[in-house]
Amino acid sequence: MKKLHRSDFFSWSVFNEERNIDFNGTLWVSPLGNVLIDPLPLIEHDKKHLENLGGAAHLIITNSDHVRDTAKILSFTGAKCWGPSAEKEHFPFACDGWLGEEEQPIKGIEVFSLNGSKTTGELALLIDEKTLVTGDLIRAHEGGRLCMLPDAKLKNREFAVESIKRMASIKSIQAVIPGDGWPVFQNGHEALLALSEEL
Repeated sequence: MKKLHRSDFFSWSVFNEERNIDFNGTLWVSPLGNVLIDPLPLIEHDKKHLENLGGAAHLIITNSDHVRDTAKILSFTGAKCWGPSAEKEHFPFACDGWLGEEEQPIKGIEVFSLNGSKTTGELALLIDEKTLVTGDLIRAHEGGRLCMLPDAKLKNREFAVESIKRMASIKSIQAVIPGDGWPVFQNGHEALLALSEEL
């Protein structure tokens, strides 16, 4: 796994040829139990790295299109699985817990529900008030610049734009780690503001 902007954040990726971007899994090494977010398949090297970092106590899925390799990873980590509460009735499998607006699975994570994306109640996670981890709606198809999921895939563009503007209003955000595309490691708030002004 790759070390990110802080010593307690790691990522691993799979290149998607159709979109010419990386799909990313994220690990936050927390003193209260490590957290995996939208995990992709782990090669043996990354699996051993995860084990050396203490495994995983929690696994959070931001939306039903980001289930990815969750079932397999749960089988060897024993992590508690969390999914978006707005998708509970139609989620691909049962989770141990369901997350909605302002809920806190563990200390240090603030949960936001993003409306209008391609799935209902997609989650965004703000960690330590500084690092925003997103699923599908907020992404980056080129380095240093955030973008929104294409209009054709949105359920409601107006709601989606409102959700992004809400994230852009959080001045403490320093980094944005998207599930799809390039991370923004510095000036995350400014990158979100720039995106919101384009919409």
